[in-house]
Amino acid sequence: MSYEVLARKLRPSGFDALVGQEHVVRALSHALDNGRLHHAYLFTGTRGVGKTTIARILAKSLNCETGVSSSPCGECSICLEVKENRFIDLIEVDAASRTGVDDTRELLENAQYMPARGRYKVYLIDEVHMLSMASFNALLKTLEEPPEHVKFLLATTDPKKVPVTVLSRCLQFQLKNISPQIITEYIAGVLTTEEVVFETPAIEVIARSAEGSMRDALSLTDQAIAFGQGKLLHDDVVTMLGVVGRDEVTALLQALSAGSAEQILALTAELAERNADFADVLKGLLEALHGMAVDIALKPQPGTFAADELQLYYQIALVGLRDLPIVPDQRSGFEMTLLRMLAFAPQGDSKVPPRVNSEGDSSSPPMVTSEPAQGVKVEPKPADNANSADDSVAVTPHASAAALEQPVAEKKTSELAPQFESKPRSKLGSEPESESASASEQVPGPVVPSSEKAPEKAVGKEVEEAATDKQESEQDIDKSDWPVTVTGDALRHWHELVHSLTIGGVARMIAEHAVPLSFALPNVALLLSSQHDMLLSDAQVINLGRGLSEACDQTVNLTVEIGEVREETPAVYRARLAHERQISAEQALQADETVKSLLADFGGSIDEIKPA
Repeated sequence: MSYEVLARKLRPSGFDALVGQEHVVRALSHALDNGRLHHAYLFTGTRGVGKTTIARILAKSLNCETGVSSSPCGECSICLEVKENRFIDLIEVDAASRTGVDDTRELLENAQYMPARGRYKVYLIDEVHMLSMASFNALLKTLEEPPEHVKFLLATTDPKKVPVTVLSRCLQFQLKNISPQIITEYIAGVLTTEEVVFETPAIEVIARSAEGSMRDALSLTDQAIAFGQGKLLHDDVVTMLGVVGRDEVTALLQALSAGSAEQILALTAELAERNADFADVLKGLLEALHGMAVDIALKPQPGTFAADELQLYYQIALVGLRDLPIVPDQRSGFEMTLLRMLAFAPQGDSKVPPRVNSEGDSSSPPMVTSEPAQGVKVEPKPADNANSADDSVAVTPHASAAALEQPVAEKKTSELAPQFESKPRSKLGSEPESESASASEQVPGPVVPSSEKAPEKAVGKEVEEAATDKQESEQDIDKSDWPVTVTGDALRHWHELVHSLTIGGVARMIAEHAVPLSFALPNVALLLSSQHDMLLSDAQVINLGRGLSEACDQTVNLTVEIGEVREETPAVYRARLAHERQISAEQALQADETVKSLLADFGGSIDEIKPA
């Protein structure tokens, strides 16, 4: 006795046996039972979701000897002939092999004749999108007004290639991809009936690999049973398909939790040796992260990862999966995705190694959160040499105990303090001794030998000169009259302050894409656009705090929040000014009498005016 594969053996013989397409079954059943039949149906969907099967069941329902109904008997001669694919009035056409207009004309010529045995002559055209345009044109008139005894059943995997004129003449049914849960339950029932020993995780792997196709799932099940010598085991399925199981995904999550780059690289090397599909690994990570996020959302409780970590890792994995096809090597792209998770992990936990300063002390940078909190404190520090302007300020990684004890109140923009209390900016290196003494009393600085204090003023002069050179064409910034609320004047002053900063890199980019929420020195709160939230890290907030402290001539307590920025950021402001200058220059050039004369004399024209 020959073996019949599961995909053919289990092909549904009635609407009641179909799974995953209830919306189509319901519509067709009501139409058959109530006599509201259309002359042309179009079934669309990916491979293996039941397009051809539904068409055959519909042909059986139309011609069953017991009458037209949604429940054909399955026992009469016509039902058996349809099942065995030998019913003379069911004409199945493979459009991929019969694309010519002559083939279509031949079909239509025979359509006028009455059916030989059944009530209806049913034309089942599979992969109808493969027909040529001439064939579609030849089909249009008959498809719109066929003889009463003719029904057209069209199936395609690509409805976008079917002309609109054909679509408008059919009732279209979009068949859905079958969910992995439904496939798992169905195959489990099949294996139980077939008396095959199986493991549920093995079926789940097959269901995910099938990608919504029940036929593919049954074919993979056949292959897995043969591979496992009559059993369906998880390890065998993973080996056969070359996919990544739960153990590997769990190990990667544990390495992320531990913040161990070494473990991640070692696990990646093992996956590479097994020729694992790294896209599949990322999909497994995404599924695991999604499940953990759902658990936290439904039952908030401490777990391996915090909610913000899960969301961040999910987004990074999603971007990594998107970029994987364009990276030079999939392994390197996968490694970079996981290392990016470590690099951008929320600060304040163990995932980021402590930073070691020049004295050998290690300290973790303070955590940056989206909530208003005590910010990064920046305080003056004597320079180690006169050639480094960046070393003229030091960062205190932790706020004082007294500051941490102060409650932080959330404020709306309208509730912010009305005015700055800071004095107008004084030049670095020329402060009176009294002011320097008071500043040192307010913010304790590190103790250094007296011999190292001499270069401080020299460094201050260099910073001052650099800032002065950058503002030669602009007026001095007077910060004494800044309003705290985000108004036009406040934004203008902020744009000027950002322009005067001597810092660069990512810290400057943060300032360029942020607007002030409040600016009551020494406390500064900025709102960073959510489009640039990947720029934010504690190290960059510290660098920006240094720059603001230099520009404002006093220690600044900086906090940065993420949100939607509705005001004009410095970057947008500069772009707008450049555009306005360009327009003004173009208008001036076009209005110039000399230019007009040259264009008139030589018959020329101005194609483009590029900025210098």
